[in-house]
Amino acid sequence: MPLILEAEPVTGQKLLGATQKAWPEAPTVPLSRLVPPRSSAYVTRPRPFPAPAPVPICACLSSRAPPSLPLETNLTRTMSRPSPPEPARNSLIDDAKARLKKYDVGIKYSHLSSNKYSVLLPLLAKEGKLHLLFTLRSEKLRRSPGEVCFPGGKCEPTDVDDVATALREAQEEVGLCPHQVEVVCCLVPYLLDTDTLITPVVGFIDPHFQAQPNPDEVKKVFLVPLEYFLHPHDYHQNHLTQSGRHFIIHCFEYTNPEDGVTYHIRGITAKFAVFVALIILERKPTFEVDFNLNDLMSSSEEIFLKLHKHATSKL
Repeated sequence: MPLILEAEPVTGQKLLGATQKAWPEAPTVPLSRLVPPRSSAYVTRPRPFPAPAPVPICACLSSRAPPSLPLETNLTRTMSRPSPPEPARNSLIDDAKARLKKYDVGIKYSHLSSNKYSVLLPLLAKEGKLHLLFTLRSEKLRRSPGEVCFPGGKCEPTDVDDVATALREAQEEVGLCPHQVEVVCCLVPYLLDTDTLITPVVGFIDPHFQAQPNPDEVKKVFLVPLEYFLHPHDYHQNHLTQSGRHFIIHCFEYTNPEDGVTYHIRGITAKFAVFVALIILERKPTFEVDFNLNDLMSSSEEIFLKLHKHATSKL
């Protein structure tokens, strides 16, 4: 409400005189009913005032305000990226955790190979949606240079389990400390070649995490909305038949709105991303998948065990 600052004392007598001049025929009204008793001191208190005509909000700015930063611009910038209320964010994460835990296999298959790798599938909530964090491998690396993957690597003798491997590798590659990760589950592993076991470890990371890529291993770190792995804008798949089994190789192209760079996400990395999206979002994808959508857990274990059986039969 605007403030009205009266520049001179206002008395009841003056007010009555002004009324009589403007309306001579006005009936006589006791002064006490027109103006309540008050001090004749200067008044600086706010009082109601008829609503003024609409004024552009920028007109309320001081003339000293930088013309390049009008208030409307600041408001637009603030509103363009709304942050979900904390309860909504927590509910989103809690629902995802509950669904993921149903697919936790722990160390059930860890004993099947001594040549073990682990990858961390880092999830976080941003602008009301879940995202996965990916890395673009350095061109300096001997294995898979310039490819998109999750943080991860080979199990070391000092790693107590698959989770420890994934957390250690994530810290080495992008500076993600173990205390910044809430591990939720270990999904059914993937068997590469005949004896390489890759375990996906899923966890939620601190939403305020600032990546510090190790330049010897990682060129870039970026986020992709989880829903993109069910309803992509740019996608194709390849089909491979090996040892009598049919495989689908997912290939996603994702253009990061932050920098306009297009990333290619495919192979095992894409398979893990699709599986996590199927678990959490519980929606049908717009493309064919290997899994039975009505029984993801059983079908994923069945695929793995058949691969393992075939691999061991060749040894």
